[in-house]
Amino acid sequence: MTKKDDTIKEFTALKGVGKNKAELLYDHGFNSLQKLKKTSVEDLVKVKGITKKNAQDILSQLQEKKPAAKKTQKKTGTKKESTKPNLKKDEKDTVTETQETKPEEAVEIVEAEGKYHVKKKPELTDKQKQQLIQRKHIKGRTPRFLRDQWFRYKRIPMNWRRPRGITSKFRMNKGYRPSLVRVGFRGPKDVRGLHSSGFEEVLIHTVSDLQKLNPKTQAARVGGTVGTRKRIDIAKKAAELDIRILNMKV
Repeated sequence: MTKKDDTIKEFTALKGVGKNKAELLYDHGFNSLQKLKKTSVEDLVKVKGITKKNAQDILSQLQEKKPAAKKTQKKTGTKKESTKPNLKKDEKDTVTETQETKPEEAVEIVEAEGKYHVKKKPELTDKQKQQLIQRKHIKGRTPRFLRDQWFRYKRIPMNWRRPRGITSKFRMNKGYRPSLVRVGFRGPKDVRGLHSSGFEEVLIHTVSDLQKLNPKTQAARVGGTVGTRKRIDIAKKAAELDIRILNMKV
C-alpha cells in the first residue's frame, strides 16, 4: 500500500469525505492529516465539491481528534488504584462498610413507601370461577358488531343496529357480510352482568348507600356526578365496611 492510499484511507475516515473528495484533497497538495489540519476554511472551499459547511465539519473533526487520543493514553498508561489515596487497613474497612450499608437502606425505604395492597376479591363458587374464565375466552373471540352499510357512508356511525331491509344481504347473513348479534355470543348465565373481578356492581351516590351492599359479593361504583368531598367520605366508610370501590383507589 502506497503513501497516497494510506492518506486517502485516513481522509475517508472523516465524516462527509468520500473516496472522490479524498483524492481531490490529495491532488490539491493535502498529502497528510497534519497539512489538512493546518489549512483554513477558505483554502478547502477552493477544492471542487467541498462547500463551506463541509469544510468547517472536516476541520472541527480534526481538532476533536487530539483530546480523544490523550484520554486513551491516560486509561492505558495509568491504573485506577493510583488515583485513589493511600488508606490504612482499618480505614478501608470502614469505607467498604459504609458503601455496603447505604444501598440497603435506600432499598428498604422504597419497599416501605411503595407497598402493594392486595385488592379485595369476592366469594365465588368453583362453578362461577370456571365460568368467568370461560366468559373471558368467549369475549376474546367475539367480533365487533357494526351497523349495516357502515363502510359505505360517513353519516352512519360505527355502532350496532339490527338490519331491517327486505333485500338486505346483511339481514340474510350472507357469508361476505359481518356477523350478526346472536345468543351464541352470550356469556355463561351464572356470571352474566358481573364485573371482571367477579363482583356484582352497585351504583352509589351517598355514604348511606354503602349500608345496603354485601361486601362478600357486591362492589360499589361511585356515580360520575358525585363531588370530591363526598367521594372522600365514601372511601373512608368503604374502608371501614371492607367494601371494594371499582372506580376509586382506596
